Amino acid sequence: MTASAHATAGTDAPGPAPAAPAAAEPAPGPRLRALGPNWYAAVMGTAIVATAGTVLPLHPPRPLLDGVWALAAAALAALLVARGAHWLRHRDCARAHLLDPAVAPFYGCLAMALLAVGGGALALDVPGAAGLDAALWTSGTAVGLVTAVAVPYLMITRHRVEQGSAAPAWLLPVVAPMVSAALGPPLAAHLPAGPARQTLLLGSFALFGASLLATLLLLPLILSRLLHHGPLPAALTPSLFLVLGPLGQSTTALGNLADAQPGTFGALSVLYGVPVLGFALLWLALSSALVVRAARRGMPFTLTWWAFTFPVGTCVTGAAAVWRHTAAAAFGWLAVGLYALLVAAWAAAAVRTVRGLLSGALLAAPHRAPAAPAPATARTR
Repeated sequence: MTASAHATAGTDAPGPAPAAPAAAEPAPGPRLRALGPNWYAAVMGTAIVATAGTVLPLHPPRPLLDGVWALAAAALAALLVARGAHWLRHRDCARAHLLDPAVAPFYGCLAMALLAVGGGALALDVPGAAGLDAALWTSGTAVGLVTAVAVPYLMITRHRVEQGSAAPAWLLPVVAPMVSAALGPPLAAHLPAGPARQTLLLGSFALFGASLLATLLLLPLILSRLLHHGPLPAALTPSLFLVLGPLGQSTTALGNLADAQPGTFGALSVLYGVPVLGFALLWLALSSALVVRAARRGMPFTLTWWAFTFPVGTCVTGAAAVWRHTAAAAFGWLAVGLYALLVAAWAAAAVRTVRGLLSGALLAAPHRAPAAPAPATARTR
């Protein structure tokens, strides 16, 4: 999810293109200038590995989960500092990000990174977990709600959005409240019984509804873009996995609400979660086939590879939630299988990200390729 170039073809969905490798080691200024909000996806993708590992029928070694969470927390702290410096030193670039329809949706990743690290702290019960999660959940929810309104507002009033240009990244701002909905109930368990706990649970359900309805408006646009304009450019193809995010996270949210209030949400979590997970598996198969197709055509590494992590992780926690409430072994083993996929995807994205950071390629100033005219009647598949 590199932070600032549109796709090369005129009919392609707007989105970031891979950064051109730098001919020489970039100076610290250009490195920071190219740092976009998409980098928070690496924090989300790392934190979910730790969180999802706590809900499986077969638990990974606890020290490994603690280490992965600590890595995510350290990365979040470093990115918050770096992005703060970016706004201070490169305000023109930061404002340009907000006005770029290919980059602005990635501000949803900031909210989800805060929420994911806080939720992981609570799931792993690290020292001071409740206070840390309360701070990160509150700030992440506030940022998520602002982003869920501000980005669509900019798309309507300031961005130039072409017909048929819907991209999976459009989901990022509206999915952030769903992450808050999923992580609110575990936090509510640390509140004393009474109005405060009830308010947090009902607020989580309201966030669930807001995110779900917004997602239902966007999914037909994304599918229509694929059907009428063909596959995404190779570099953007991994972003198809972003569709799994609202599916898995909404199932997780209802499952966690059912943990808190079984009588109110127990049956609903199963009636909703089972068919939604079925659709998630269908989309996983379709998007995987398109990724294989893109890989055969030379799909390069970009930060879009982190789309293979957090969305799959939400399906792990969603499957585990259904398993908890049905005791159906199939969903427990589904969670284990998806977790294995998540770990493999995380390893692939993490290794290449570190390599790109060391070489300077991922922080080199991106280039914009000239747009190619859209084919009049046919497209090459």
